[in-house]
Amino acid sequence: MRKSYLTSLGLGSLLMLAACQKEALTESLQPVSTRSAAIVSNVTIRPALLTSSPLISRVFTYMPAAGQFINETTLGTTTAAQGLVGSTTNMVSLGGFGGYIVFGFDHSVVNGTGNDLGIYGNPLGPTYQWSEPGVVMVSQDTNGNGLPDDTWYELAGSQYSIASTIKNYRITYYNPHAAGTSVLWKDNQGASGYVVANTYHTANNYYPAMAPSQDSITFTGTKLVNTLQTGGIVTNLAFAWGYSDSYSSEYPTLGYNTFDIAWAVNASGTPVTLNAIDFVKVYTGQNCSGGTMMGEISTEVKGARDLHL
Repeated sequence: MRKSYLTSLGLGSLLMLAACQKEALTESLQPVSTRSAAIVSNVTIRPALLTSSPLISRVFTYMPAAGQFINETTLGTTTAAQGLVGSTTNMVSLGGFGGYIVFGFDHSVVNGTGNDLGIYGNPLGPTYQWSEPGVVMVSQDTNGNGLPDDTWYELAGSQYSIASTIKNYRITYYNPHAAGTSVLWKDNQGASGYVVANTYHTANNYYPAMAPSQDSITFTGTKLVNTLQTGGIVTNLAFAWGYSDSYSSEYPTLGYNTFDIAWAVNASGTPVTLNAIDFVKVYTGQNCSGGTMMGEISTEVKGARDLHL
């Protein structure tokens, strides 16, 4: 959700929001990548040139989940997603859990010393902490065709190994075929609910128009625990590290999170060693509703950069 909606709400309104399950975020874990890596992958690196940009050079895929901004010109269309190329000020919403964007650079991002990748979002903090965490995945152009059709690896953040994180979480959204209408979802945990329509967005259908099916769309990924809290000013707490659009005291004015390629794990959770990456995927990592006023938790992306340039 855009932070302008949060800051424009009065305290009384905030206190009326429905809360998702409150869970403590006191666990601090070592990166999964500190274990011995089982796989070493050394593909050809596309070197950075003097003319190379540290910013996104191409958006390959924008496939949002249902959400209040979806199909709106400024935040929820393929055109809006293409606005991330060469920019850190334009923004796109990924909608509810699983909605994603895939992008790349005009060179390979090398796995160097320290963090390698930065991703911009629009979290708030520290007083009114509002985060909408996105899970980050990376891939190498193993087949050399310049397309993100190779194996994906998750960058295992601070929540990756805790008990409340659900791997292989699957959710399906159903098209209401109407504007300004709540979107039904069902998941593989036996739960169901709605991406709730609100009074701020009534002209658009919250179901993504770019979905391959006009009736339903399914996403699978790692589901992070809900962190929405009320009982005062509503907050959605940040995680310690490893997620985009998550408030960080390290770069509070940038809305900026940094990532180490060394955190990469394969589908089985085994750490892998990647000498560089060519593609990045970010998807909304929580399935959480803030009610009719706040809407769904939806990761926003404003750009990304290679930290070594």
